[in-house]
Amino acid sequence: MRRVALIYNPVSGRPHAQRAMLIAAALAELRRAGVEADAVETRAAGTAGEQAREAVARGCDAVLACGGDGTVNEVLQGMIGTEAALGVVPLGTANALAIDLGLPSQSARAARVLLTYEPVRIAVGQVSFCRGGSKPTSRYFTVAAGIGPDAHLMYHLNVQLKRRYGYPVYIAEALRVWATHSYPLFDVELCNGSGIRRERVSQVLAVRIGDFGGMLRRLAPGAELSHDHLRLVLFKTRSRLRYLRYMTAILFGREPRVPDIELLDATTVECRLPAGAANRTYVEADGELLGTLPAKVEIVPGAVNLLMPPASSRKRLVDDLAAKLKRSPEC
Repeated sequence: MRRVALIYNPVSGRPHAQRAMLIAAALAELRRAGVEADAVETRAAGTAGEQAREAVARGCDAVLACGGDGTVNEVLQGMIGTEAALGVVPLGTANALAIDLGLPSQSARAARVLLTYEPVRIAVGQVSFCRGGSKPTSRYFTVAAGIGPDAHLMYHLNVQLKRRYGYPVYIAEALRVWATHSYPLFDVELCNGSGIRRERVSQVLAVRIGDFGGMLRRLAPGAELSHDHLRLVLFKTRSRLRYLRYMTAILFGREPRVPDIELLDATTVECRLPAGAANRTYVEADGELLGTLPAKVEIVPGAVNLLMPPASSRKRLVDDLAAKLKRSPEC
């Protein structure tokens, strides 16, 4: 890294003074290493992608998204197809991508570690969806896309409470959704390299990262950023008990073998409501509510340069996670 822009949202997450201190600490760490680094405030909601493109046009060879997975997702939109590298300084409520990349939670330490990382061209997910009465649109993601109860949770999540109390608000809303949601079924058609499959499901998770950290840990065993496919979790059930069994296995680090919940790889999955269905089924990506069905999720190979640990460190991280899962009893 020679010239870097640190993009952050000045009104989300942490109190303003604390956020300013953390950004300043990251800047100081980079400048101490001889990197030309500047902080860039987002102008408004949804402008981070455009500002990332502007930073690259000014000659920045790296753009660091300073925030949670939502901020990273916004910045990502402007980095697709460029040669500049995307990096993460975790400052948000949910920092799943940063956790998967092995980044520390302190901003200065994260900046120091990023100096040792290397840009790796990786695939990203892309989800096309409907929003209101407008034409279908699309969005890229690096962590996961969810269709069904997961996105239903995002639809009902109180943003102000999330900003004030953080992760516990997710847990409380997830429990409420689990207890009250009707789990309506919808149709999926997926391509997994050996042909087309059709299923009827209550939820699809299309996952790209191997380690979410915290309680979720390995939400979709087998998912890795280095893969050129999506790791799908298909919930072919409306049973609350089976949802609970799957999540309990994940929480305790066990291999989740639950009837009618299947893990598989795919490059494309299309989702639509059955004929005559009147309910809305929501779509989210990287924790941000996008819209409703119909939707298509697909993999885009070689889409972005991501600052990642050196190859030897990445292999060690993957091996450690695989070993932990192997030692865990089945559920």
